[in-house]
Amino acid sequence: MKLNGQYIKLEETQHLDNFLKASGYNIDTIAVELNGEIIPKSVYCDTLVDDAAEMEVVRFVGGG
Repeated sequence: MKLNGQYIKLEETQHLDNFLKASGYNIDTIAVELNGEIIPKSVYCDTLVDDAAEMEVVRFVGGG
């Protein structure tokens, strides 16, 4: 799969929430674009990711 412009090998299809947690992302502070579509957090647990996926993960940064 392609994650943030880098190719990685995804051994098996998995749910998006599990993939993100296993990859060390804090789900509360990110937004995900999967195959050109913004994915709502409410469906992360129902969304499947496979080795053909193209994903961009953006972290929110606060400041002032």
